[in-house]
Formats: sequence, structure tokens, C-alpha cells
Amino acid sequence: MNVIFVLTETGEEVLEMVSNDVAGLLAAVQGDNVTFPFGSFKYDFHTLDHYLEDSVYRQELVIYLKADNNQLTTL
Repeated sequence: MNVIFVLTETGEEVLEMVSNDVAGLLAAVQGDNVTFPFGSFKYDFHTLDHYLEDSVYRQELVIYLKADNNQLTTL
């Protein structure tokens, strides 16, 4: 499934990936923090979107993150 990480405050997309373990990925991001090379973030919420592409219905998990106030975040 296509997974997109988005900053809640700005709506900026920070990462797009494909995962076959969506439940594991959601459990992992709901932990203490999510760290990328450019900063650390906290899980905020997620949505499961459905869309039509080339006559095929697809699903996309969007994970919203907020700045981790305990970490320096630079984008």
C-alpha cells in the first residue's frame, strides 16, 4: 500500500513509500517519535484514502506528524 507522511501544521509531504505491513508501520509510528534525517516528529493521526487510478480503486495511508518539541526540526 502507498504510504505518505505529511506534516499536520503545514500539509507538507515529507516522505512517500510503499509498505506491505501497514499494521506494523502504524504501530511503529505511534511510538515515542518518528525520526527522519532532517528531524524528529510525533504521530498525530492517520487517514485511509481511497481513489480511482486507471479504472482501479486503490488505497493510500496518510500519516500526519507534528513537530516533536523536544527535538530540533529543520526542513
